[in-house]
Amino acid sequence: MNIKILGAAVVAIGLAFAASMVSMAASHKAEEVEHKIVIQVSTDDPRTQTIALNNAVNLQKHYGVDNITIEIVAYGPGLNMLTTKSKSVERITSLAQQDITFSACGNTMAKMEAKSGKKPKLLEGVDKVTAGVAQIMELQEQGYAYVRP
Repeated sequence: MNIKILGAAVVAIGLAFAASMVSMAASHKAEEVEHKIVIQVSTDDPRTQTIALNNAVNLQKHYGVDNITIEIVAYGPGLNMLTTKSKSVERITSLAQQDITFSACGNTMAKMEAKSGKKPKLLEGVDKVTAGVAQIMELQEQGYAYVRP
C-alpha cells in the first residue's frame, strides 16, 4: 500500500514539474516577442499625419525605444510630410534620430518631379524606397503589424 502512495506522489510531483516547465517556457516566449509596426501615411491631412506620428511616439513610450521597431511609410499626397515643405519638419527630424524609420515612396517622388520639374527634397533622416506600397507589403511579410490612421 505504501508503494502505491509513493508511486502516486512521484507521478504528482512529475506532473507538477512538467506543468511548471511549460508555464516557464510560455512566459519566457512572451518576453521574447519582437514588436514591429509599419504606419502608412498616404494623405495630406495634417491631423491624420499628426496621429501617425503620435502613434509612433506612444508605441515607443509603451514598449520602450529598444523594444519596438517602427517604420512610417509615406506615399501619394502623404509624401509631403517627409519633405522640407512639411509642417512637421522639426518633429520628424527629431523622431528619425529616436529610432523611427521614415520611408518615402520613390514612385511618388518621380511623379512629383515630372509634374513640377523639381525633385522633392526629403528631410534629413528620411530614406527613399522604390515603392511605398511594396515596402508596406514586404514589411508585413516580415511580421510587421500594420496601422493606417
